[in-house]
Amino acid sequence: MDGVSAPTKKAPTGHVALVGAGPGDPDLLTVRAARLLAQAEVVFVDRLVGAGVMELVAASAEIVPVGKSKGEHSVPQDEIHRRMIEAAKAGKRVVRLKGGDPFIFGRGGEELEALRAAGIEVEVVPGISSALGCAAAAQIPLTHRDMAQAVTFVTGHAALGAEPDLDWNALARSNQTVVVFMGVGTADTIAARLVAAGRDPATPVAVIENGTRANEISAFGALGNVADVIYSAGINGPALLIIGEVVALAQPRQTAAPPGKAEKPNLSSLWEMLS
Repeated sequence: MDGVSAPTKKAPTGHVALVGAGPGDPDLLTVRAARLLAQAEVVFVDRLVGAGVMELVAASAEIVPVGKSKGEHSVPQDEIHRRMIEAAKAGKRVVRLKGGDPFIFGRGGEELEALRAAGIEVEVVPGISSALGCAAAAQIPLTHRDMAQAVTFVTGHAALGAEPDLDWNALARSNQTVVVFMGVGTADTIAARLVAAGRDPATPVAVIENGTRANEISAFGALGNVADVIYSAGINGPALLIIGEVVALAQPRQTAAPPGKAEKPNLSSLWEMLS
């Protein structure tokens, strides 16, 4: 009708960038992520983000630690949502900085939903997942035409210390690689379940803590003795477990064994263990 303007779509209030920080090495950060960090006014940061990445944050930015550790959520997830929404609605340039990739066991999906529901515009900047970064650092190909035609990412962490609810029969099939996030505390249970479902206990395993960083620890062994491998290397987690024949191709970094702990087995000793 003449004289009546068409209704306009209401623009979203505020803006938040969900940014993947990668596995730790700042050289593995995307160019887009680095640019957003340099422009940020408020950064909500996870505990596992590398120190080198944090050096790229604007000096004037407010840093808000919202990290979690096993069994300890210093800032509840709903509170993280509330704070991000509040900062965005105040017109701040907000970055939610998450270790690895926001959408791989990072609860990024939950944060995306909460921000959208509040009318906040969201940008997602992917990061190199710790699965990819740690495997690359150890030169483990997660897939290989002769050894692994599939790769599966699972979490070893369940609420309240419960056993992870996984399809053990599917994960136990040969010719695939299984990557377990946050699996140190349940490694012995995971190994026992996989072996019971038919996976060979001699299947090679890598356990990598602080992958791609200067303090990286990479330990190697077999599925049947993964708990001993973790203990001998002094790994406390969080760490990544890589399970599959491709691990035998690893070229581990040279890292010193922790005081009072046995030397980590090298690739030659791994082959001896599995023969």
